[in-house]
Amino acid sequence: MKCDPPLSAPPSLAVKPRLIRHLFLPPLVILLMIALGYVTYLYSEKNGIKALGENGERQLELHARTVESEINKYNYLPSVLELESNVSDLLNDPSPELRTKVNDYLEGLNRRSRSRAIYVLDTTGRVLATSNWRDADSYLGEDLSFRAYYQDAIRGLPGRFYGIGSTTGEPGYYLAHGLEEKGKIIGVAVIKVRLEALEERWQRARLEAFVSDENGIIILSSDPARRLKSVRPLTAEVKERLARSLQYYWWPLNELVPLERESIADGVEKLTFPANSSVDHEHTVVSYLAQTRDLADTPWHLTLLTPLEDLRREAANQGMLVAVACALVAFLLIAWNERRKVISTRLAAREALEQANNELERRITERTADLRASNERLKGQIRERRQAEETLRQAQDELVQAGKLAAIGQMSTSIAHELNQPLAALRTLSGNTVRFIERGALDIASTNLRTINDLVDRMGRITASLRAFARRGEDKGQASLGKAVAAALQLLAGRLEASALDLHQQIDDVELAIDQTRLEQILVNLIGNALDAMQAQPLPVLWLEGDLFEGRYRVRVRDNGHGIDAEARKHLFEPFFTTKPGEQGLGLGLTLSASLAAAAGGSLNAEDPAEGGTMFVLILPLVNSGAPII
Repeated sequence: MKCDPPLSAPPSLAVKPRLIRHLFLPPLVILLMIALGYVTYLYSEKNGIKALGENGERQLELHARTVESEINKYNYLPSVLELESNVSDLLNDPSPELRTKVNDYLEGLNRRSRSRAIYVLDTTGRVLATSNWRDADSYLGEDLSFRAYYQDAIRGLPGRFYGIGSTTGEPGYYLAHGLEEKGKIIGVAVIKVRLEALEERWQRARLEAFVSDENGIIILSSDPARRLKSVRPLTAEVKERLARSLQYYWWPLNELVPLERESIADGVEKLTFPANSSVDHEHTVVSYLAQTRDLADTPWHLTLLTPLEDLRREAANQGMLVAVACALVAFLLIAWNERRKVISTRLAAREALEQANNELERRITERTADLRASNERLKGQIRERRQAEETLRQAQDELVQAGKLAAIGQMSTSIAHELNQPLAALRTLSGNTVRFIERGALDIASTNLRTINDLVDRMGRITASLRAFARRGEDKGQASLGKAVAAALQLLAGRLEASALDLHQQIDDVELAIDQTRLEQILVNLIGNALDAMQAQPLPVLWLEGDLFEGRYRVRVRDNGHGIDAEARKHLFEPFFTTKPGEQGLGLGLTLSASLAAAAGGSLNAEDPAEGGTMFVLILPLVNSGAPII
């Protein structure tokens, strides 16, 4: 008897819930991510702007006090001229002698006060004496009665004025004071001050700020592109008045118009400007938090601009982090639900998996046997390679030691000369000392003994340098470049004195990642080759120079010898290749030096300088930065 299959739900009803879930669940998760991320971004940006504003208030107060101090420290200077009798005499009775005296006085006062210029005007506004009377663009004889600071001072008011000079075209801050005598104003004293030092300090501190005057014109700015632009719209009447006063000379006074402006509080705004394409290649616009404060004793305003790009980037990162966290939680829930369904499916597939696992174990056993055999072969090859590397290292060490002994052999004549001189002196002094002791001249005998002691020390230093140079080096080590250069020059001292060369040395005493004796051998080879190349040179010159190069240290050894032709330079670092005549060289010095430099992670190359001669460039890794130049 045949049974009917069990009834199941219609296909359309079974598929619809899964289809609805697959279609609508991802968009809902994405919308939730975007909403939470955007809300987090706005909240983080708001808190960040609040924190920036509090910090900006402190910086604004600090820099405002600095600007006020810079402006006010010259306030007393114009009134000081009332104390100089020659100034009053000149204003009452101008004469060449008095003008010369006052010019000299103003020149000295200007130099001591470090102002830009100090000058005195009569009641008609003409300059009678000035500190820059020696300059070609002197103010002497200029009519400055049209200047606002003169008009205020002649009426007894303090003259404070920022403008561009009509004579030199140079901007400055002018302070004017009416000079009185018996209650009557007989002239005006003016001091001109340069305030560009504030801009330079702002630029060094990477601070974005500017100062605008009573006309809304930016007179000081950390960004030169904003200078002499208007922070507010100027009417045609105002522009005409400023043009007649020549306060800003003939500057166009364009308006600094932000792309966006949002007021946050009194004196606090968010401004957006086009980015400077020559400086900022990443952004097309830059947003700032602008905070403005009035400056005391002046109608000026200081505005501090704090970039918002980092704040917005951090807010965006926090928003993205919250969005990603939301997505992660949502997908974990979805994954948990899907895993619950998969577990039931896995139970049904376990039997098939066990069969596949048995087959896999059989194949793994076969492959393991093959891999074991391959591993044994690989171990044998590794042992052979290690033995070959050890043999090569031993051969290289022997070759390096042979090169050292060959170099010592080449230096034997000069070393013998260095030792013969002290020995001869020792023989003479010892004989004389005995005679002086017999005669009772103990002072002279004591002097001779001290000289003998110095000679013995000198011989000890020579033999110590030879022992240090001859000892075997190690693969790893740390070397002092200053000590290595001194040791190389000590070893070659005889040849250096015999050649009477001019040595130019500019080397930093840095720590290099190379064995000390190996570095000394490289330097001895390079300096010795330079001495050989300059044997026929009547005025030999040797340069030892060093500098930092791409995180490593570069040493240049240059001579003014005969140089090396292009064909020889191709084979210069090949073993047994030499350009020296006869039996003077084995052709291994440069090969060994290049090998030692490469083993330390550096390089050795030869260059053909434009000045003539030959230059070898040794580049080695640094251990740490060097000390002052020796």
